[in-house]
Amino acid sequence: MNKIAQNIRKNILHIANLAGSPHIGSALSCSDILTSLYFNVLNLDDYENRDLFILSKAHSAMALYSTLHEKGLLTKDEMAGYYQNGGTLPAHTDRFTNPYIEISAGSLGHGLPIATGMAHALKLKESDRQVYVLMGDGESQEGSVWEAAMLAPHLELNNLTVFIDRNDLQGYGRASEILSYEPIDKKFEAFNWEVLRIDGHDHDAIQKAVAFKTNKPKMIICDTVKGKGVNFMEDKLIWHYFVVTDEIKEQALKALEDSSNEK
Repeated sequence: MNKIAQNIRKNILHIANLAGSPHIGSALSCSDILTSLYFNVLNLDDYENRDLFILSKAHSAMALYSTLHEKGLLTKDEMAGYYQNGGTLPAHTDRFTNPYIEISAGSLGHGLPIATGMAHALKLKESDRQVYVLMGDGESQEGSVWEAAMLAPHLELNNLTVFIDRNDLQGYGRASEILSYEPIDKKFEAFNWEVLRIDGHDHDAIQKAVAFKTNKPKMIICDTVKGKGVNFMEDKLIWHYFVVTDEIKEQALKALEDSSNEK
């Protein structure tokens, strides 16, 4: 799993460099969550009966594209067309660009409400399919998130699992200082969710949290580090915006390799 996550991070650095795009820190932050989901959790073998994954923090689209490529669901050429004029993939997800991209997203706070509707529809059909959502922590400041948070337990959506990528950095600073959401675990518990808090870079912990049995919708709060894997990017706000030049790409790939060798 660590090797797969490493490859996904390399893919992210590659397309960020090709495109000259921002949001590298946000994409690196959630790579381990996506690795665990796509390679150990999601049932994708039967497309019509597949589990559904919603990337609500769609500014991290590079992480999803890189994961889909590593999974064999997106070609190298398609991935290389990210954020290019006349290219294949936009900066934020567009559901018409790939069969495994479930929603068009970008404006934050929409993923959980959409996923709640999907999970409710599947329950009405008595389907075994599961719905998974990845949100950002800054995104949890949106009112639409809390409307869905009230509704999901009321509808008894035990087929809904939500991850919060809690790296505590959003566009203008520390999410917990801009508009504090803590104690976020207690807040979701008060809304009658099953809440687990884990290390969002620990693949075993992620899989165990997903496997935890409950009759409630599940919230998995993942404590993560923005820019994870590249030491000079870790927990630095500037990597919400800075682009990956050729020089930075080489430095970042070396940092990734060094961090891998230390494990």
